[in-house]
Amino acid sequence: MQKWIFEIRSRPFVVLAALFLLITLLVAGGLTEGFDRSVSESSHLLAGNPALDTAMWAVTEAGDIYYMLIFGILLLIIRRTRRVGITLLICLVLATLATGYLKCGITRDSPELEFSGTEFPIPSSIDTFPLFCQGGYSSSFPSGHAARAAVFGVVLGYVLYDRFPRGCYLMLLYPLLMSVSRVYVLQHYPMDVLGGTVLGILIAGAVGHKSKLYRPAGSKT
Repeated sequence: MQKWIFEIRSRPFVVLAALFLLITLLVAGGLTEGFDRSVSESSHLLAGNPALDTAMWAVTEAGDIYYMLIFGILLLIIRRTRRVGITLLICLVLATLATGYLKCGITRDSPELEFSGTEFPIPSSIDTFPLFCQGGYSSSFPSGHAARAAVFGVVLGYVLYDRFPRGCYLMLLYPLLMSVSRVYVLQHYPMDVLGGTVLGILIAGAVGHKSKLYRPAGSKT
C-alpha cells in the first residue's frame, strides 16, 4: 500500500509514465481502433436491462467533477481530513486539466454508436472537454471520468489503510466500475478509460507524496 504514494523520480512514477506514453502512442497511431470498436459494439448489444442500465448510469454520474469537488471541499473544511481534502482537490484539478489538454493533441472522437438501452433520468454526463484548443465535447482520449475516479480510489484507499487494511482495497472498485460504466454507456472506448486510469494513478501518487499525505493528520514535521 505504501507504494501507492511515490516521488516523481521513483520507479513507480517512471513505469506509470512510460505505460501512459505507450497507451497514448498506440491510440494516436490507430493501433487499438479495431479492439476498441469491437468492445463498443459488444457493449451496445448488452444494453436493455433496466436494472443494469440504471446502475451503470448512476456510477458514471458519480464521476462528474462537481460532485467530486463538493466532496473534496467537505474534507477540506474538517480539520482532521484537511490534508486529504487539499490533496484530493489538487489531484482532481490536475486530472481534469491534464485530460482536457491531452484531448487537444489526440483528437479522437467518442464512440459513434448511440446508447439504445433504458432511458436515463437525466442525460449521461459528458466528459472533460478539450482545453486550450478548438474542439467539442466529442474528444475521447483520455477519459476524465476514469482519471478522476482513479484519483479517488488511490487517495482515499491510501488514507483508509491504517483503519481498514483490507477494506481499503474496495476503493479500487470505484475506478474499475467507473471505467466499465463509461464504456457501457458508450461515452468512451476501453483504451480511453485505461489511459485515464493510469494518468489518474500517476497524478494521485505524485501529488500525494508531495503533499505529505503519508504523514499523520495534525503532524507539522
